[in-house]
Amino acid sequence: MTPMKEDYLKIIFELGGTKKKVSNKQIALSLDIAAGSVTEMVGKLVQDGLAKHTPYAGISLTAEGIRYAETLVRKHRIWEDFLVDKLNYDLPDVHSEAEVLEHVTSERLVDSLESYLGHPTHCPHGGAIPDKDGHYTEDSHTALADTEDGTVVSIERFIDNHDLLLYLHDIALKIGQSVKVIKHDPFEGPVTIEVQTTGQQIPVSYKAAHNIFVK
Repeated sequence: MTPMKEDYLKIIFELGGTKKKVSNKQIALSLDIAAGSVTEMVGKLVQDGLAKHTPYAGISLTAEGIRYAETLVRKHRIWEDFLVDKLNYDLPDVHSEAEVLEHVTSERLVDSLESYLGHPTHCPHGGAIPDKDGHYTEDSHTALADTEDGTVVSIERFIDNHDLLLYLHDIALKIGQSVKVIKHDPFEGPVTIEVQTTGQQIPVSYKAAHNIFVK
């Protein structure tokens, strides 16, 4: 399987494609690519039996696609945890390293890493880590962009994207913070949030708000 197909499987997994339909727009926003490219790759995943597509509704993973995605995500996120926890990598820098390491990691090695790290349940950007039997706590799939004004939520996780993580570092938004959604500006404008502990108001870009998940 090509690395590009694997990236699609992982992002559909991250966006909730094990339980619901994910739109082409969501995939395009998260991968920062043109919608036309998504349509083409979705067709290939369907042809390979890894995904199901319903016109005007979206795409979800088949049982085979889910198993493949869980294996990829497990290796990727365990390596991210190792790089941050043991080698002191900055969070925005771990994705590209983990992307390489996951492809050369045997099941024996990932099991040993998991044990060495104390069986972590979540990676540094908040995503659940499946164990070797495929068990994990389901992530929230409620995007900040879809949260109503006036709602107080907790930041649960971020999509694993280098540019996004750099942006969130710059605006000092962190996993676990409690924030209140103040307003959604029209025409794909920012979502303004207020950090509950400090009262600081932060405008979060339209694209970033679709890649931040809350509960």
